[in-house]
Amino acid sequence: MAEQEPQAVIAAMSGGVDSSVAALLLTRQGFEVIGATMRLVDAAPSAACGLLDDIRDAREACQRLGIEHMTLDFRERFSREVMDRFCAAYLCGQTPNPCIDCNQHLKAEALHEQRRRLGARFVATGHYARRALDEQTGRWKLLRAADPAKDQSYVLYRLSQDELAHTLFPLGDLTKDEVRELARSNGFENAEKQESQDICFVPDGDYASFIRRHAAGACQALFEPGDIVDAQGERLGQHAGLVRYTVGQRRGIGIAAPRPLYVKAKDAQRNRLVVAPFEELAVGEVHLRAVNVISGDGSSRTLPVRAKCSYRQQPVAAELALAGDGTATIRFAEPLRAPAPGQAAVCYCGDEVVAGGVIV
Repeated sequence: MAEQEPQAVIAAMSGGVDSSVAALLLTRQGFEVIGATMRLVDAAPSAACGLLDDIRDAREACQRLGIEHMTLDFRERFSREVMDRFCAAYLCGQTPNPCIDCNQHLKAEALHEQRRRLGARFVATGHYARRALDEQTGRWKLLRAADPAKDQSYVLYRLSQDELAHTLFPLGDLTKDEVRELARSNGFENAEKQESQDICFVPDGDYASFIRRHAAGACQALFEPGDIVDAQGERLGQHAGLVRYTVGQRRGIGIAAPRPLYVKAKDAQRNRLVVAPFEELAVGEVHLRAVNVISGDGSSRTLPVRAKCSYRQQPVAAELALAGDGTATIRFAEPLRAPAPGQAAVCYCGDEVVAGGVIV
């Protein structure tokens, strides 16, 4: 019987330990691996954005593994699809998640375009997530990682069926400690490399300054100080520019009060930041747009789920009502603090990611 040709895989490699170990595991599984590092910005102290030092680290990992390495210049695409969207959302009073846009437009769409161009079978990433084929329906499921502390399925909810069918997650069954041990035992110099905790293109966390620089012609009023008021309009203090705040925020508002206050709304017309105690922010439901139903057909129906409205939130009991037109409503079993418009809400049944969308 003739020996089967190895299948080609484009492995997304940021220069970090996760993507390096993912490439290692793929070579052990017999794949023909091509390491691909995306250069996304000119300069940023973050591996996720393809700084030259990180491209070097990725290249060295490929050399150790004896595989090909290529650098893909996606700076213009990243600026258009991620940074421009980030700024536009903030300037509209929303709170976007640029990592979701990056995963959709760069790590999914752009890398799969490259995969098809090169005739490769798969794209592989260092995400902590899993996939499985439903034998009854023939559709692919996106699943949470085996390690709930590292699960990244939330930022992958926009994956299409075609992308899931051609994407591998080699780290889905591992813990971070196991990944670092594999890196150490195989001599990777990045075995102890730390992860970035911030948005890669805003490493100092100063979103307002970045938006002011990046979004030419942005409304300057959003950067100007104004009043902080309660729901009755009573002045409580002064804010530092509405663009610096997000709905639901508690820390960093800058006023003292006998009980915690949260951002309830941003009144751009009067340049006022409205704050309130928790009970005035509690909501029983949220509405979604741009809903992606991963394994189903998106038809109108209601499902019991567990939902989360931010990356670090633990999923809570809820009901997902799909409208069949790309919109949906999530009704929570218990009221929770109002999530920020622009953030993603993702719904799970057990380990399966059922659907997700943008909160409106």
